[in-house]
Amino acid sequence: MNIAIIDPIGSHGSSHHFYLFGQAEGLIKNGVNVSLFTNSKTSNPKINGLKFYQSFGNIFMTNNKLLNGVKFVLGSFYSIFKARILAHNIIHFHIFYSNFLVLLNILLSKVLFSKVVLTVHDVDTFTNVKVHNYIKYLCYHYCDLILTHNEFSKREISSFLKYKTEKIFIVPHGNYLPFINIKSNQEESREHLNLPKSSTILLFFGIIKSVKGLDVLLNAFREIIDKNPKTILLIAGRSMDNNFCFYQSIIKQERLEENVIIHNKFIKNKDVPHYFCASDLVILPYKKIYQSGVLMMTLSYGKPVVVSDLPPLSDIIKHKVNGFVFKSENSVDLSIKVNDILSNKSKCLEVAQNGVNTIDREYNWNRIGKLTLEAYKFL
Repeated sequence: MNIAIIDPIGSHGSSHHFYLFGQAEGLIKNGVNVSLFTNSKTSNPKINGLKFYQSFGNIFMTNNKLLNGVKFVLGSFYSIFKARILAHNIIHFHIFYSNFLVLLNILLSKVLFSKVVLTVHDVDTFTNVKVHNYIKYLCYHYCDLILTHNEFSKREISSFLKYKTEKIFIVPHGNYLPFINIKSNQEESREHLNLPKSSTILLFFGIIKSVKGLDVLLNAFREIIDKNPKTILLIAGRSMDNNFCFYQSIIKQERLEENVIIHNKFIKNKDVPHYFCASDLVILPYKKIYQSGVLMMTLSYGKPVVVSDLPPLSDIIKHKVNGFVFKSENSVDLSIKVNDILSNKSKCLEVAQNGVNTIDREYNWNRIGKLTLEAYKFL
């Protein structure tokens, strides 16, 4: 079986390139021939047997949407035609949102007699980008196979399509264990990020959107620092909603300024390990989610995690077993859970190790590759 994975985002999507590398390696280990087409910012992972092409050049390196669109189209045409020349009969795309360019790729692939597979990471965009539902419908309708990460997402896609289909398969999000290379300890990472060395640091990491629930965490944080005054909340990630002043107003209203450190920016790949190594506890207070690379990243770094009880998260995390779970959008419950965690650090270490064991056993890329290959057999 010959597969072409075509993905212009690569390392522009924070740690998304690790997903691509893991998927490619998992498929290769299961006997699939794989070519990966991505951008020039994404370095060649040098996976044995992988054909690697930087066909999208330096896409997304500027804010010029027209120029980026041209690069997307040219890179897509090259990748799809090259895939057909290499006799790849299946073309696999990853989408976080649907638009006309994504639809163009699907239709071009179909015209060239390829089978098209979509991994749908997010069914909804969670941004202010207005995605026409008709385009999303066409993307889902014209592809031959849809992969998504959990039963919740599968139901959402099925409901959106409004017709019964057997072409939707669940393939979980793999872990990042093969790509984690910890070169510094907690003290060194805190020094690198200019963080206090003796504080307990709670980490909120990733793109900041309203559905990520940062306001829930901030509203819980006053009760947390009242009982644990040496606790710091580190907010690391770029705001997508252009309303970070809303979160700053909560910080001011709750008098949290001395205990909150804000890095409102895109976190470079080279700095990501420092944020996780520097933290004591990672909190994902999400209000709605379809999957979470941040969760897999947290567990891969061996850090204890607190998640809201949304199915895509609580399907993986079991309270006080391999993580901690609180009631979604309930700041009181979150503060109670965090204070309990901070009072029992030995339990915290045990739970964190269980988290590593869980993703190593159930979310390794060899297993992900097998599940993906089984789905391909539907074609």
